[in-house]
Amino acid sequence: MKIACVVHRFGAAIAGGSEGHCRAVARRLAATHDVTVLTTCAADHVSWRNEFPPGETTDGGVRVRRFAVARQRALDRYGEITERVFDASAGEELEEAWFRENGPDAPGLLDFLRQHGAEFDCILFWAFRYASSYFGVDAVPADATRVVLVPTAENDPVIRFAATARLFTRPSGFVFLTPEEASLVAAHCPAPLAPSCIIGTGLEPAGSPGRAEIPGPFLLYLGRVDPNKGCETLLRHYARWSERTDLRVPLVLAGPANMPIPAHPSIKHLGYVDDARRDALLAAASVLVVLDEIEGYRPNEPERSLYTRVLADVTLEDGRVEKAWTYFYNAPLGRAQRIESGDYLEHLNAR
Repeated sequence: MKIACVVHRFGAAIAGGSEGHCRAVARRLAATHDVTVLTTCAADHVSWRNEFPPGETTDGGVRVRRFAVARQRALDRYGEITERVFDASAGEELEEAWFRENGPDAPGLLDFLRQHGAEFDCILFWAFRYASSYFGVDAVPADATRVVLVPTAENDPVIRFAATARLFTRPSGFVFLTPEEASLVAAHCPAPLAPSCIIGTGLEPAGSPGRAEIPGPFLLYLGRVDPNKGCETLLRHYARWSERTDLRVPLVLAGPANMPIPAHPSIKHLGYVDDARRDALLAAASVLVVLDEIEGYRPNEPERSLYTRVLADVTLEDGRVEKAWTYFYNAPLGRAQRIESGDYLEHLNAR
């Protein structure tokens, strides 16, 4: 079969659930099928800045065709329309405008689908909330080929859009990662769902601990080394802990770095690692560090961040006052209402 995989970003060094899933599936399909990935020149999903050259390359037997992004995301405009569209009274026209502002805006990719979509036996689209999927599904000539959506959906405001409901009626098939995701999409589709399957993400056999090449016990952080991921906090606390103990347990960082890493005898930055070494590191690590920090803040570019942050005094339930980072949305709030409880999920469920 001749298969196209459409995804907003693509590459070995790009950290992202949908992007990683697309790459894993495309590389495996390429063993027995003719597979082309259609993607953009962007590496950063916040700015959509072009970082890869346009044109054709290969990745593990997969043909990769990249198209330039016409414009970077305007954070102020995106923030304003986001606040407006998350109001339950927003119409489908405004919702569709949100998909445009969310991006990526890649007209060459859509033109390619219009002109050459019929040449493929099947076209898979990853991640329903991006413009490459929302507008790409419609760009494929009607009834010319099978269009399959891999939504990677979660229960957020975008799935409640009327425009999203209409999108879910257009594919000829779906691929889901979990039964819960399948149920979620079916609940927001106004018509019987097209044929679907649940494939998960798959697991590879664990690598050999000897391949990790790190002697003795060590702490492992695996992923993009970025302030948005909480790595500044991790490094700061690790350095403080190292000063207070005689233990020498290295902190190993495996992933591309988007921030300076301090010189420290026990901090080892490996950069990007291939799949085999990643698995070996996971098998050999004494502790896997999992960070869950708010994303969208760039210390070196605060004016371009989705959020600003301020170190503020916070009063705890027992009356004690502690310093804590407080994050503020860095865009006009429009008609957004104050959430008195401070619990956004509770607010959504009450609407």
